[in-house]
Amino acid sequence: MYERYDNPLDTRPLWQRKLGAYLRLMRADRPIGWLLLLWPTWWGLWFAAGGLPDWHPLIVFTLGVWLTRGAGCVINDYADRWLDGSVERTRGRPLVTGEVSGREALILFAVLMLLAFALVLTLNRLAIGMSVVGVVLAASYPFLKRYTYLPQVYLGMAFGWGIPMAFAAIQGAVPPIAWLLYIANILWATAYDTWYAMVDREDDLRVGAKSTAILFGDLDLIAQSVLYGLMFLTLGLVGQRAEMGVYYWAGLGVAAILVAWEFRLARSRERDDCFRAFLHNNWVGMSIFAGIAADFALTARS
Repeated sequence: MYERYDNPLDTRPLWQRKLGAYLRLMRADRPIGWLLLLWPTWWGLWFAAGGLPDWHPLIVFTLGVWLTRGAGCVINDYADRWLDGSVERTRGRPLVTGEVSGREALILFAVLMLLAFALVLTLNRLAIGMSVVGVVLAASYPFLKRYTYLPQVYLGMAFGWGIPMAFAAIQGAVPPIAWLLYIANILWATAYDTWYAMVDREDDLRVGAKSTAILFGDLDLIAQSVLYGLMFLTLGLVGQRAEMGVYYWAGLGVAAILVAWEFRLARSRERDDCFRAFLHNNWVGMSIFAGIAADFALTARS
């Protein structure tokens, strides 16, 4: 496949070209996906620990987020190699250009997942068992856009699995509040990935891929408002059950203002505007986390 990438202007050694292609396949040059996976994982860690967690689970989950996100990008591009060449935003990806073969992509995916699993093996049995579900979610998500209009929902399930795992690792159990937080993340991920799907909607319609953006159609902004509204409602229930204080609610307030700005950005439904709205969710996740961390650090608890 490499004949397709015979660029005479690229005089770097083969190993440098390969390494660069692997890193781009993992989206190591684009941290937004890692951050969107990191924030909910940290939500779970801080709630499970009642504040700053011990260094061991913090390092395991933070590194695990980077590895599994990279693995998810690899298997996503492998599953979408039939599609990406027909989509404006993705036609330069390494599997499309031939810089990386399908076999190499599968090997890279396996190596990243094995490294992540090695980290998980330092946790308790419940967390190890739950990690198997995480692997299944991460590996199967990319194939759903061929068969269902709800791959964004499944993405939320995969991206948020670190939440119940964090409770399992720290508390040895997964209480109801962990599942509430997990549901909030599913709603959030479905919403922000719908912005992302709106970028590719016309291309996806042409090649036969499916997404919530296509499912919602002209009602996309209304559906988005429902998803974000339910997300904040669920996070409100989390705050009530955990008896969170003013800093938590302030964090949610800032996040709500940021989400309102996203609707202003994406009201035109233009590709660039929807992509900016998607990227903006990094600040939403960070604001919610900041409220959680500040509340546990600064609010006196009996």
